[in-house]
Amino acid sequence: MSDNVPIVEGRGIVKRYGHVTAIDHSDFELRNGEILAVIGDNGAGKSSIVKAICGATIPDEGEILIDGKKVNFTSPTEARDMGIEIVYQTLAMSPALSIADNMFMGREIRKSGFMGKFLRQLDRPAMEKFAREKLTELGLMTVQSINQTVETLSGGQRQGVAVARAAAFATKFIIMDEPTAALGVKESRRVLELILDVKSRGIPIILISHNMPHVFEVADRIHIHRLGKRLCTVKPGDCSMSDAVALMTGAMEPPKEVAA
Repeated sequence: MSDNVPIVEGRGIVKRYGHVTAIDHSDFELRNGEILAVIGDNGAGKSSIVKAICGATIPDEGEILIDGKKVNFTSPTEARDMGIEIVYQTLAMSPALSIADNMFMGREIRKSGFMGKFLRQLDRPAMEKFAREKLTELGLMTVQSINQTVETLSGGQRQGVAVARAAAFATKFIIMDEPTAALGVKESRRVLELILDVKSRGIPIILISHNMPHVFEVADRIHIHRLGKRLCTVKPGDCSMSDAVALMTGAMEPPKEVAA
């Protein structure tokens, strides 16, 4: 695939809920190998546009292209099957299950032969080995055991497991929804390092965040969403944090060269 073709592109996306227009003919573009931050005021529609891209919301109008080819996702499962992973703000993990079980939730490995095919027994050694390898790759094997339950982990460790799960199975890109919102300073720093580590492996990332210092630290480009559509896209080096806030709140108009 040519580097000039976006890994994912949204054209004229519209989503209405009765009389409320959540997405108003919005465009979207994620390029290969980049971290694209999506920022906007509450109710601007930034989560809605990302949900449309991953199949959680079905647009009323517009089209979505993956690697230049039009797709019509009807569920997040279809997007996941194409290699799109999501790290939710709520982590979407089961606290009572082990780290390995959470890594493979919904895509468990079954034993070969009769035991797996007919008795549907899980190949736990294979799952544990894979989970341990992925956590080690990202420097997360500070946990006592791959079999300890997620409820025994700290907030930063839980977020690390969620990021590792996404990185392990993503082949297209990863969406991260407010990954540091509920974390302390030290744990937030570790998650930012994980995000940059995942990017270094060639996996593009869509980062939804309200934390401007984090956005400006890790993002290659910043998609500013306002009133249901993309207002503009800027680069952190060309725009200050105060200008970004002014743009997303309507206090400042975008320069013509970056306007959507």
